[in-house]
Order: sequence, then C-alpha cells, then structure tokens
Amino acid sequence: MPRLRLVRGGGTALGALERPAARRPAARATLATIAASAGVSVATVSKVVNGRDDVAAGTRALVEELLRRHDYVPPSTRRPSTAPATVELLIHGAFGAYSTQVIEGLVHAGAEAGASVVVGALDDRLSGTTPQAWARRLAAAGRVGVIVVTGALTQAHIHALALAGVPLVLMDPLNLPRAEVTSVGSTNFAGGMTATQHLIGLGHRDIAYVGGPPTAGCNQARLHGYRAALETAGITARPEYVHGEDFSYDVGRRAGAALLDLPARPTAIVGGSDTIALGIMEAARVRGLRIPDELSVTGFDDTEVATMAAPPLTVIRQPLREMGRVALKTVLRLAAGERLDSHHVELATELVVRSTTAPPPGARFPAP
Repeated sequence: MPRLRLVRGGGTALGALERPAARRPAARATLATIAASAGVSVATVSKVVNGRDDVAAGTRALVEELLRRHDYVPPSTRRPSTAPATVELLIHGAFGAYSTQVIEGLVHAGAEAGASVVVGALDDRLSGTTPQAWARRLAAAGRVGVIVVTGALTQAHIHALALAGVPLVLMDPLNLPRAEVTSVGSTNFAGGMTATQHLIGLGHRDIAYVGGPPTAGCNQARLHGYRAALETAGITARPEYVHGEDFSYDVGRRAGAALLDLPARPTAIVGGSDTIALGIMEAARVRGLRIPDELSVTGFDDTEVATMAAPPLTVIRQPLREMGRVALKTVLRLAAGERLDSHHVELATELVVRSTTAPPPGARFPAP
C-alpha cells in the first residue's frame, strides 16, 4: 500500500501519496563516462575504441580495462532502412580455389537477402589491435555479423564480439572453441570413410592418409573416418602411412614423396584436400609412377582444380557454395535475433569418381 508522506514547502503542509520509486535500468556507459573514470579526454577514449595507435600504452590499457568493466558497446551505426546489412567475411590462409567457391556462395546469398559482404584476410584484420578494439570497430562500422572461414578466433575475440553485440558464425572451422559458437561444416567423418571404402572396394589394402593440421577438428574427423573404414575391412592401420601438417600443395608433395619412398609404399593415398592430392600426384610424377595404374589418389573438397587436374581427380565433394549460403543466412538470422534450432550444421558430402582411382597394380578385378 502507498503511504502518506508529509511534504513541506512554502510553510504549508500538504498530504501526498509516496509510491516506491521505479527501478531504472542501469545507464549504458558512454565515451564521456569512460573518459571521466579514466581521467582522460573523450577524444582519447574514442581513439582507443577505434583502434588508433596514437595513445600511450599505459593510457590505452587503462581505458580498455574500463571499457571491459563497463561492458561498453558502441552505439549502432544508423543506416537508412533501404541500405543493405553488411557482413564481415574473414578468410584464414591463402585465397585459393576453396575460398573462391565459398565466397561465391556467400555473395550470391547476400544478393538474394539484400546484404553486402566485405571480404578480408583474418590475420590482417586482427593484427595490431586488441580483441576489444577490433570488435568495437566492427560494431561501429555497422557490421551485423562476422563469418570466419577455416580459421579460429581466440576466446578473447569471441567474448569481445559477444559484448559488442556482433553475431559470429564459423565455417568449416579447424577447431570449435566453444560448444555454443555457431558453425557450418560438412560430414567430414563420413567423407574420410567413404573415400577409403572406395579404395578398399577397388582392391587396395595398402592405403595411406595425408591430411591437414593434426589438431584440426575437420582433419581429425576425416582421419577417424579413414581408420574406421580400414578397421571395418579388417585392415591394420600403419602409423607410417599417416601424415598431417597443413591443407596445402607443398604438404602433399612432401608427404607423398616420403610415402612413395618407403620400402613398402602404399598403392593408394587418401588426400585431406584437393591441393594435398595434387601435391601427391606431383610426387608420383617425379618418381615415374602412373596415376591411377600404379597409384590411386583421392582429394577432398571438389574445387575447380579437381576437374583441371591431369587426370581429373576423384574426390569427396563438400558443397562449398551451399555452405557459404547457409553461413550467410545463419549470421543474418542471428543478427535479427532469431533463435536457431542447432548451433552446428553439417551438410552432406559425396563421392565423385573421376580418373585417379583404379584397382591396385596386378589386380584384374576389384575385391568383392
């Protein structure tokens, strides 16, 4: 019940109803409040927020700590309702055939959704700035979301994006830093298993695997699929037949050379990417081995280089363009505040048989 309070003013006593004060939400921190707490100018705080380098290291550290403590989020950049939403796309590593197909899917999906896509290199975007300044700069630039392809962000970068209110989607991530981080990928385990089963079906028993970084989640899944196929067929996996370093042509060439120089060399090699497979094929060519008569090779991705190879490459196809489309649509849904049914989406892979696989030397027919 409201209670009576005696209000004195002008020598006259008035009876008034006093109601409990409504609880007001905490005011959002502004540049001015941060500047006052730090004892610096608003211009100095603005420089830190925007990642400028003309601020003393001690002052920058103090301001950034206050920004974190107050959970400062830049005001959203106002844009006309007719202006497109803008998504930041960050590519890890070289811009090759893989990233080209991903970008194509993202850009077409963006055009359909009325969104723009800004493309950059992950390392270039993150260098020379703190996670907090990077995330605040994205928010201030009006980015509605961030998509990272085949790369990883630190926990600090992920936390900074969350504080800045910028949704994140990882596409085909090397590692998934937290279970709640949204990702789009493919059925890597099934792909590794299917490629190996294809070679076993042709009669191969001496099958090697050359993949990417040993700690990368997608590589681990493909390697586990390879091993599962061997185990199911009753074939003992050989430790010397497994190599992993990076998804690159040079790795394929070096690992292929090491495998083909073994006293008991493999008759078939599962490549963890198209570029790895091309490197293996080059190592075979240098040694005078004919593909597929003397060595069978498979790739993983089905980029344009797979069809341009000589002979054309048998691969596990990842739906790269569709993965890009799904990633773009997902980040826009997150930006709109929609709830996702699942944080992780995996699109199906499939075997595409071309001309780099055949029965092993001396075998007339595939094993039953």
